[in-house]
Amino acid sequence: MNPPERFSHLIQAFFSDYLVKQRDVSLQTVKAYRDTFRLLLNYLSEATGRRPDQLALNRFTRTMMNFLSVEEMHAVLKSTGDTWTGRRDHLLLLFLYNTGARVSEAIAVSVRDVQRHDFQAVELLGKGRKERMVPLWKETSRAIRNWVKSGRLTADQLLFPNRFGTAMTRTAVQQRLHLHVQTAAVERCPSLRQRHVSPHTIRHTTAMHLLQSGVTTPVIALWLGHEDPATTHLYIEADLKMKEIALKRLQPPREKQSRFKATTGILRFLENL
Repeated sequence: MNPPERFSHLIQAFFSDYLVKQRDVSLQTVKAYRDTFRLLLNYLSEATGRRPDQLALNRFTRTMMNFLSVEEMHAVLKSTGDTWTGRRDHLLLLFLYNTGARVSEAIAVSVRDVQRHDFQAVELLGKGRKERMVPLWKETSRAIRNWVKSGRLTADQLLFPNRFGTAMTRTAVQQRLHLHVQTAAVERCPSLRQRHVSPHTIRHTTAMHLLQSGVTTPVIALWLGHEDPATTHLYIEADLKMKEIALKRLQPPREKQSRFKATTGILRFLENL
């Protein structure tokens, strides 16, 4: 266990390295962060009775990233039913799994966003109004074609409307997903019981399954629309943690268990380029 890091050292690195060198932000932005940290440090000093240079951050344990196995994801997809809402939900969940899209991105997709690319890809509008194009699996492409044809949807209509033809809400998507997860847990996949599965869980699932299929982290970052590629490395850490747990389970109980050791950060980065 490493010693706690000085809060002051982290703040200095944040300003001198991250804000100035990496992000090249404006002077006004630097001043805004400076004023925020001044308020925070004054509060922490009063609350703890310590000077700002005495403050330290203890290390913490990051919980395992929540994602579904291939079997669990397929069980959810098979549990949507054959009603109009069931078929829409199946397509929506398949779309989320294929693209790794955020809920806000998915519910804003129009028919035109897939039609202009002959249903082979979709244009998504992400954070900061940044556009990205994500390829669609043949299964997804075929399902979208059938959905558009059967519903006689026009180019300017939403791909995943509610019963009134307007946009679904995040809450509605979460509720529909929860319903299908419960059904899958009872009828097909007991491992889903007591699991909290959100639309963002499917986004994590997409990333992990891409990683485990051999897709490199820069491609996954582009696929998911990550502003910071370092975010994608969280999936590598989760995957390594899974391998460590599996290694311990495979060892004979009387032998001393060895710890799975990942390569250093820079080597791990180079290996995944």
